[in-house]
Amino acid sequence: MDINWLEWLGYLASFVVLISLLMSSVIKLRWINFIGCIIFSIYGFLIGALPVAIMNLGISFINIYYLAKIYRSKDYFKILPIDMNSEYFNYFLDFYKEDILNYFSSTRFNSDDNIINIYVLRNLVPASIFIASEYDKNTLKVEMDYAIPEYRDFKIGNYLFEENKDYFLNKGYNRFISISQNNKHDNYLEKMGFTKISEDGIDYFVKEINR
Repeated sequence: MDINWLEWLGYLASFVVLISLLMSSVIKLRWINFIGCIIFSIYGFLIGALPVAIMNLGISFINIYYLAKIYRSKDYFKILPIDMNSEYFNYFLDFYKEDILNYFSSTRFNSDDNIINIYVLRNLVPASIFIASEYDKNTLKVEMDYAIPEYRDFKIGNYLFEENKDYFLNKGYNRFISISQNNKHDNYLEKMGFTKISEDGIDYFVKEINR
């Protein structure tokens, strides 16, 4: 077997494991690390390095255990209103400011314009903020739908737009409009069931909900 090919396999395994450590999401870290360890284990068996192969195989099983534990766990969500003049809310925006501006155009809002201002708590952690203004009598314009990096696994979005959609329906809103600034946000909106619409040179996303 070509030793150069084996060396590249080892480099690939190292690179994948390294990339996994850059993930802010625990789920992404576990999945990517699992893939890297599997490649490392194969590499170890192929070159006859049993300690490398066995150790990485063991880490792969550990990743599987924790992934299964994560997927089986029950998350508890709760909506709480935001006091937009509170010190905590302003600190939250300042702390995540750089990341927020990757997805939304501003971190400052006029509270008089916004109809919905809420935290989404996930297991008592303020994992997301959702701010929306009234676009028309049945439609909310999403000004911000931001989840902190550790909780970007779509569960919060599913809770807001599906499991807890009665929160919006009871207020008389059955439609959302959102403008995206990058492909990652596009992917999130499409995953949440938004449809992309182009009109007058402007792209925006629309979602309708019903009981």
